[in-house]
Parts: sequence; C-alpha cells; structure tokens
Amino acid sequence: MKPSEIIALLPYEKPFLFVDKLFSVNDEFSEGSYTFSTDEFFYKGHFKDHPVTPGVILTEVMAQIGVVCLGIYLIAQENTNLDNVQVALASHEIDFYKPVFPGETVKVVSEKEYFRFHKLKCKVAMYNDNNELVCRGFISGMLKNLSDGA
Repeated sequence: MKPSEIIALLPYEKPFLFVDKLFSVNDEFSEGSYTFSTDEFFYKGHFKDHPVTPGVILTEVMAQIGVVCLGIYLIAQENTNLDNVQVALASHEIDFYKPVFPGETVKVVSEKEYFRFHKLKCKVAMYNDNNELVCRGFISGMLKNLSDGA
C-alpha cells in the first residue's frame, strides 16, 4: 500500500487533517510530517500575541501519523475493502520538551509496540526542523473496518 493511498483513507479532512507527507510505513514503523500554517484555527488566542501549537494538537499529529496511518497499513494486510475504517483513541502518555510555532514543520516517527485484536499501541516521537525532540510517548488506538461486520 502506497503512502498516498493511506493518507487518502484517513478519516479526517481540513482543518483537522494533520498529515502532509507519509515518508515510510511498514509492519513495524511509520514516519511522516506536517507543516503548521500560520493561520491554523487554534493559534487565535493560544497564546495572545504569541501563538504556540497546543499540546493536544501535537498529540493529534502524532496519533494521525504514528497510529492511524500505521493502523490502516496493518488492517490493509487483512482486508481488501478499507472504505469504512473507524478509529478511536484508547490512551496516550506524552511528555513535551519544546514548543512548536506557526510555520514550523514537524516529523513524527512511530514504532509499533503491539497490534492485537485491532488495538495498536505505538511508541511515538516528534522532531522539529532542527531534529530536536519536541515530544515523545505512547499512544494506543482501536481500529476497526466496519465493512467486516460487527
């Protein structure tokens, strides 16, 4: 499955799609990037006159690239029809080290911890343009192709 096909299957659209590029994905790993435009909806008021990307948005970027993209790839190994993939966050534990400002590009690297019964847990890390660690931790999600029934 090509990275562009995985991105097309994501259950998000602007302004809540946070995947620009998916560089690599396989059974154990995914890597991609997102560039925060200066006019993202969440910058207005966060923080007044000094916009910073909210931690919840950084977590969402890591979840979309690191868990959902990898999960779609893994589900594609078992299914041919991926028209109705549903996603739910199960848990997350993220530590933050550096801020991300408007206009910055971040890279997310994800390693699969396990994938059982459609629950995927990944070790995720985000880096800025200087390859400095922005945040890292673990994210788990449930992925199900509703076309399979139940």
